[in-house]
Amino acid sequence: MRPAWKATSVVLFATCLLFGGVFGDRLLALNSEARESLHLYTELLQVARESYAGEVTYRDLVTASIEGMVRTLDPHTNFLSAEAYSSMRDRQRSSFHGLGILVGIRNRQLTVITPIDGTPAKRMGIRAGDVITAIEGDPTEPMSINEAVRRLKGRKGTTVEITIVRPGLDDPLELTIERDEIPQTTVRYVHMMTPEIGYMTISDFNRGTGREVSEALAKLRQEGMQGLLIDLRANGGGLLDQAIEVVELFVPRGAKIVETRGRTRNSFQQYRASQDSADPDVPLVILVGEGTASAAEILAGAIQDHDIGLIVGTPTWGKGLVQTVYSLSYGSGLALTTAKYYTPSGRLIQRDYSSWYDYANPTDDPAGGIEAEGEAVQAYLTDLGRKVYGGGGIEPDIRVEPQELSSFIQYLMSRNAFFDFAVESVNGHPIEAPDWTPSEEKLEQFRAWLVEQSLATGEEVDEGLSGPGQSAVALRYIEAEIKSASFGIEERFKTLAKDDPQTQKALTIFDQARELLAQRQQLEESPDRTSSLGLSN
Repeated sequence: MRPAWKATSVVLFATCLLFGGVFGDRLLALNSEARESLHLYTELLQVARESYAGEVTYRDLVTASIEGMVRTLDPHTNFLSAEAYSSMRDRQRSSFHGLGILVGIRNRQLTVITPIDGTPAKRMGIRAGDVITAIEGDPTEPMSINEAVRRLKGRKGTTVEITIVRPGLDDPLELTIERDEIPQTTVRYVHMMTPEIGYMTISDFNRGTGREVSEALAKLRQEGMQGLLIDLRANGGGLLDQAIEVVELFVPRGAKIVETRGRTRNSFQQYRASQDSADPDVPLVILVGEGTASAAEILAGAIQDHDIGLIVGTPTWGKGLVQTVYSLSYGSGLALTTAKYYTPSGRLIQRDYSSWYDYANPTDDPAGGIEAEGEAVQAYLTDLGRKVYGGGGIEPDIRVEPQELSSFIQYLMSRNAFFDFAVESVNGHPIEAPDWTPSEEKLEQFRAWLVEQSLATGEEVDEGLSGPGQSAVALRYIEAEIKSASFGIEERFKTLAKDDPQTQKALTIFDQARELLAQRQQLEESPDRTSSLGLSN
């Protein structure tokens, strides 16, 4: 092959791989600067492929160069391999086919955290604490959690063979389980936290989130809800349209929900509520923290800017970049930042990322916000004229720090001590009612178990649990894990909420939230409501 033709073929391969799925015949219209740059790039590919000391392929080199390219743009533009792209699409669906278990790595073993009610795993009697040692005869020990989950999933009606080691049984269990449709719920905990206050947690936003929240509201109304607490502390975002659908359940028709602004004309969009709110008279409190990002920040920002409810916790992450996902060749994809999110009052959600180290390790700004990309911290006004601060993320109305755990309690958690002790305790001695509470005798059993398992000496246990309130914290975690193993993971969550300072603070401010909502409703009834509230006609 002549050198000129060889170089041309490399150009075509590289550019098709990089851009074919996105730009198609627009490659033919590249300007001279782009053509020169691609010529340099393909020369580099050719030299590296032919002369590098190790064995490399063109695809390896192109993939690595793509990943290097996107790192120069922003922290959230990502090249998605075929596996990552497929996984992302799975997460966005409202269901998948599998066994119905939550699994994790515990003591380097693939362990069942909890089976999901109504699924094949639950029907087959799989329990919390079961260790899956093999899938289709292959040991799970060398598998990553993602590989194990991928192998447990499959088409509905197909079967998978797993080997389980269960505490208290001498021999492993060999199970053949038929896969079924598993709802991929995002509203995982819905219950009445007090006789009047309903609670729900939204883990992320996928195709079914709007419907799930609507159903959860209906359930809580039937149970006598007079106030609603929404937990977004571990919600990293998801689909924009689902966040908008959830916001529409709480804000009045015509209210601005979010605005996007970018470099191209079609990136400037305003999204407004297209329906009346579902519960206009129910006071609302939202829990947020640094794990709250993107679509979850859109929800929190809209509620705060429109004075629908109060925000409690610590500042949110500050991820306000809009990703448009493009399909590329070979099943891969590109999540490309195309715009930025702004709250109804005009606050930019995105934090500054000029320093990626500072972006990954945020510190609070003295003014009450976190410095945003391209703008200084400044005050904005809600519909009622309250000051809220821009500068990246959502600053809560009431700051409450999360619970601090002692180093000894954290050590025990890192070694799965509470979980393993609970599984062993429940095996053969299940508790009968969710209102069960552990006695001091159970704590003494835990102390002895820690020593027996060589997790700590007797002196270390005595010292670690001797600080103010440490025995009570240990008892609470014992209670939570035993209830989780007996009745499901939601009981664990309810139990730990009793000592969570952010949750407990939120429960005390519903009178303030009710007064804020009353002021909001008075403003809605004023003659100039449309202009004063920024509602569309």
